[in-house]
Amino acid sequence: MVDNNKNQSVNHEMCSSDSLFDNLIWMTTEDAAKYLRKTVNAIRIMVHRRVLRARKFRNRLYFRREELDELLESSFLQGGI
Repeated sequence: MVDNNKNQSVNHEMCSSDSLFDNLIWMTTEDAAKYLRKTVNAIRIMVHRRVLRARKFRNRLYFRREELDELLESSFLQGGI
């Protein structure tokens, strides 16, 4: 017999955006899109334009979380407020 309360708490933890990406080193296109708050298509365009570096394994693109963080850190707002 499986304890449903235990499973519900585990599922709740997995849905938390903070803990979801903490232990990931490699992300799929969908994960990277959620992480950067972009669409999957926007991620693919960034790869095509060589803004993002992706690795392909078995017809799937994978991204290092570390490189996504570097991309965010290196971008800045010019001018503006």
